[in-house]
Amino acid sequence: MWQGQRVVTIFGSSRPVPSSHAYSRAERLGLAIARRGWVVCNGGYGGTMTAAAKGARRASGQTIGITCAVYGGLPNPYITHHEEAADLFTRLGRLLHLGDGYVVLPGGFGTLLELALVVEYLYKRLMPPAPVLLLGSTWRPALAAARRDHGGHIADIQEVRTPEAAVHALATAWGK
Repeated sequence: MWQGQRVVTIFGSSRPVPSSHAYSRAERLGLAIARRGWVVCNGGYGGTMTAAAKGARRASGQTIGITCAVYGGLPNPYITHHEEAADLFTRLGRLLHLGDGYVVLPGGFGTLLELALVVEYLYKRLMPPAPVLLLGSTWRPALAAARRDHGGHIADIQEVRTPEAAVHALATAWGK
């Protein structure tokens, strides 16, 4: 919870441009989250981070961006609350700590690192139980491997097809 509101941490790629499907989908996700009165939290930079924050702001939602001093750069203009972490590990910790639920978009190794970290923390009960939604099929092989390695006893992780389905799954998990 952040200022009494649920926080959805979104992990995804910094590469998508406004004309791409990935950007549009992230923007729809941010909009749907904000319409529920929840806060969007992400890494605060470009690509899907900008898109999700932009969507949230279209619904007058709040956004949290956790940038990293090592990377430099300014947060995107749609961030309403900015924190700068000293290093990548602190940044990842803040993104995990702030989230009440997580949506993982397609991405590269950085997104894979974020997904692996949240699953490991949830599996080892280093943080409270929380829903994890994988938007699209990109992470299906990683999810299958995690289920094999953990004997099927991993966090509440689901694959969803659309941003709206992700928000519906979060609402169901939270009993709303």
